[in-house]
Amino acid sequence: MNELRVTSLLETTTLSIRDIRCSGDCKHKTPSECATALHLVYPYRGAFMRHVGAGETVAEANQLVFFNEDEEYAVSHPVSGGDGCLSIAVDPALIRELAPADQLAEGLATRFRRAHRGIDPRAQALVALLRHGLARGAMETLEAETLALTLIRRSLGERTSHERATSYGREKLVDRTKLLLAADPGRRWTLAAIAREVGVSPVYLTQVFAQAEGVPLYRYQLRLRLARALDLLGDCRDLTMLALDLGFSSHSHFTSAFRQLYGCSPAEFQRAVRVR
Repeated sequence: MNELRVTSLLETTTLSIRDIRCSGDCKHKTPSECATALHLVYPYRGAFMRHVGAGETVAEANQLVFFNEDEEYAVSHPVSGGDGCLSIAVDPALIRELAPADQLAEGLATRFRRAHRGIDPRAQALVALLRHGLARGAMETLEAETLALTLIRRSLGERTSHERATSYGREKLVDRTKLLLAADPGRRWTLAAIAREVGVSPVYLTQVFAQAEGVPLYRYQLRLRLARALDLLGDCRDLTMLALDLGFSSHSHFTSAFRQLYGCSPAEFQRAVRVR
């Protein structure tokens, strides 16, 4: 049985925020559960599969996963190491104001049509700021609510609202690749090695992945690495060791990539998290 640890970080009339961590011991599907409210779930560590009917979603740090109210689902953990997610439950009326109409299903209930959507680096940083700030008691309620709504608006807005059409077979290929990368973000893969693992040619893999995700494969892996850094920076004492553990060649390489993606250095991000 998976060990699930749920920590309530914020509870207001507008929204609730929880930090959910799972040991990921169960590789097979768990018994079906049913969400009691609409939750926007932002994975920040590890990966898992969410199963709704015949549909499957890879949940990892580049994705926002929708858990619709009264929707039955199961989870499985094909990747070892467990996972961590920031789960935000929001008043459905606010979601109807925030979400573009084409993302919501028709009917009285507020439900998302798709199981997930990609998020950008700024949204990842907002997830980390919320989690670290609330966990440390360094963020007041108004600031946390404002940041949470900013995060949701950014996740659902025009910047990431376009659909990327792809076939079922290509989606499965992309999902296998995501799981492979999420299993060990710090591994220094070669393109040939990834293609061999998922059973296609390197050229085909790069074309399909870029079409499906809107970013090249290498940049997707970089985002996974840096999302892992966001998770660890709050308690990290040795940035050089962190850089090497995440697969960067040096502290300077890590700092350069981090600054390019998030607009600040790892040390500056630490100060923003620790001193507010």
